[in-house]
Amino acid sequence: MKLESPLKSGILLQRYKRFLADVKLSSSDVITIHCPNTGSMKNCKEPGSKVWYTTSENKKRKYPHTWQFIEVNENDLVGINTSLSNKLVVEAIQSGIINELQNYQQLKTEVPYGDQNSRIDVLLSDGDEDLCFVEVKNVSLGMEAGLGLFPDAVTTRGQKHLEELMLMKKSGARAVLFFCVQHTGIEQVSPADDIDPAYGSLLREAIDKGVEVIAYGTEINLKKSTVTLNKIIPIVL
Repeated sequence: MKLESPLKSGILLQRYKRFLADVKLSSSDVITIHCPNTGSMKNCKEPGSKVWYTTSENKKRKYPHTWQFIEVNENDLVGINTSLSNKLVVEAIQSGIINELQNYQQLKTEVPYGDQNSRIDVLLSDGDEDLCFVEVKNVSLGMEAGLGLFPDAVTTRGQKHLEELMLMKKSGARAVLFFCVQHTGIEQVSPADDIDPAYGSLLREAIDKGVEVIAYGTEINLKKSTVTLNKIIPIVL
């Protein structure tokens, strides 16, 4: 995926009010940029870290700059823009990168489903048959030894989505939870039981009932301002 504009860099001063961050440029100027991440951003919001952002040409935006990446552990890159996750997965399906989600004739996004007023991120199908419901989650919480955890905060919304996926599987459809790992240092993904034990328990129940869990890592090219899914990552329970 090509980002909307060439990446520019600065030093993170602070992230605040959930959607804002102050960044110091090489000129010593300080700008306020949009932070497209509603989560806790645990382990990827440390002041003093190098960050990269894009700039929109939309003159109506109050904050034209959008935070995209941050450097952690001196050499790992983390994509903090959760709005990219669904787009990355759709692009990877259409380009044939995700082998597990091929051979479907139709792809739709944001389709209403379930019994809790939900919308599925990606719906794959052959007409009205062979339905495959794909719920996408962004993984950015990296720990030691290449371990990635989800979620980074208690997520009742994520728990609801697991319940909906189990319902779809019970109905006879295919149900998939897809972890989009926007962290170049993560080599395996596990549920964050210490952060949200209810989610971890529900995830294991969903797997026992036939919900598939897939994780793919990303390649981030700062010079080309691109990010793509490029490799499968094992799930460790």
